Amino acid sequence: MSDDENAFGISITLLLPAGRLPLDMMQAAHNLAEQYGFGIYLSLTQNMRLINVPESAVSHVKETLAALGANFKGPGKFPLPRICVGKPHCNLGLVDTEELSRKILERFGGREKTKAKFKISLAACPIGCAGTKLTDISVMASRAGYNVYVGGKGGPIPQIAMRIKAKVTEEEVLDTIETLVDFHDLKTKSKKRMVKLLKEPDFPFAAV
Repeated sequence: MSDDENAFGISITLLLPAGRLPLDMMQAAHNLAEQYGFGIYLSLTQNMRLINVPESAVSHVKETLAALGANFKGPGKFPLPRICVGKPHCNLGLVDTEELSRKILERFGGREKTKAKFKISLAACPIGCAGTKLTDISVMASRAGYNVYVGGKGGPIPQIAMRIKAKVTEEEVLDTIETLVDFHDLKTKSKKRMVKLLKEPDFPFAAV
């Protein structure tokens, strides 16, 4: 199921590219929440989760939001990058992370049956506010170009990501992501974190 069900009701997750929430969708979600008495949670992955939605209201809620262009979380969808706010909204930002996120989704968003358990993050500067170095695939901008990391994760046993590209161009970033996603798909039957693939003998990158 694409919706999560628990003792309190149904959860519906709306995917928000670059963490942007259109005002008409925000207003509609607010109106629906008032009408049906459910809550709204802005998740750590920069999506909007409707929580405790009555089962009888699910169809109407999804139809109303879909009419405004909402896309819902479900199996097989390519993960939306988690990003910092980036340039020009942060005085430390070196790049427009929203634009880079758009290019990633433009290139990979149409992939069907993407396997779960890897995440992507983008940071507009070396501070890494988007949680880079703790993400499966992460991209960090610097004044000399982009650095790409792989194999990071949080959780009870965190893992710092390994840098595999340094000072590369945007196009090289996209090509690297494609190689990693293809390798993840080749080596996994269902779902697996990228860190578990780093010791594969044919892993396509070395630390730099």
